[in-house]
Amino acid sequence: MATIEPRLTDVDYVQVECKSALNPVKNMGFAWSLNPYMGCEHRCAFCYVRAFELRADRPPDDRYGRSIRVKVNVASVLERELSSRSWRREMVVIGAATDPYQPAEGRFKLTRQCLKVMLRHSNPAGLITRGPMIVRDIDVLTDLARSAELQITVSIPTVDDEIWRRTEPGTAHPRQRLRAIEKMAVAGLDVKVGMAPLLPGLSDRPDKIESVVKAARAAGATGLWAGMLHLKSGTREHFMSVLGSHWPALVPTYENAYRERAYLPAAASAEAMTSVQRLRAAHGVRDHRLVVLKPPPQPEQLSFLH
Repeated sequence: MATIEPRLTDVDYVQVECKSALNPVKNMGFAWSLNPYMGCEHRCAFCYVRAFELRADRPPDDRYGRSIRVKVNVASVLERELSSRSWRREMVVIGAATDPYQPAEGRFKLTRQCLKVMLRHSNPAGLITRGPMIVRDIDVLTDLARSAELQITVSIPTVDDEIWRRTEPGTAHPRQRLRAIEKMAVAGLDVKVGMAPLLPGLSDRPDKIESVVKAARAAGATGLWAGMLHLKSGTREHFMSVLGSHWPALVPTYENAYRERAYLPAAASAEAMTSVQRLRAAHGVRDHRLVVLKPPPQPEQLSFLH
């Protein structure tokens, strides 16, 4: 039986003020992101943000997640930005660079505050999280879904206990995330499962993928997508150290697969991606909601302008 590592408890919360809340984003499928916190207590071994930390001269190794910068004024700054005449009510994704429902949110409630601001402005929003704490905000989320587009992704790359604990040491158990999905789907929210990242030789096997797909279907997820692990400098070194500690036999395989590259070539990930598509269809992972929350249709006179 695998030894369970203790959760991190020595976290330092540093309260800071931000000058801007909205961040322009490139090459991620959306144009704007919002991160109420910097740093993440979840400490996922594969987190791509570790590469950003390295470039910012902050530690991407085991020290990452021990200091969380809390943007105490983020909601008021967001209010100002969304009130600007130049703002075009574009989609804002919360959680692209830090989990908005990490433990700090229980204390500071900045994500909830920001959601309330977005509700006041009926601004489209996306949420990406591994935190079941999101169910606390179902009241705000359902109101927002009635006034603007709302997309929620709960990250569940694996339901294997050993892989989860070794690679996502600060996160809630996948079963807790699945229960959160069920509550949100029953409430009428559009909530998908993100199987990312799939880890070569570990969680990308068809049986491992099928376990997640079946669990997503049982929880009522409205969809499911997947992505393979990528390793940029900062993330690479830490992930390889975790791999060496727990799955040393896989180290040569990873060194060869990711040699002089951060992303696997399409051919190397094709089998896993094909398995995801096949199993998603076979198990019927699609929108089965009995209640569907969505904003009212756009006034007809405005629709002619687009």
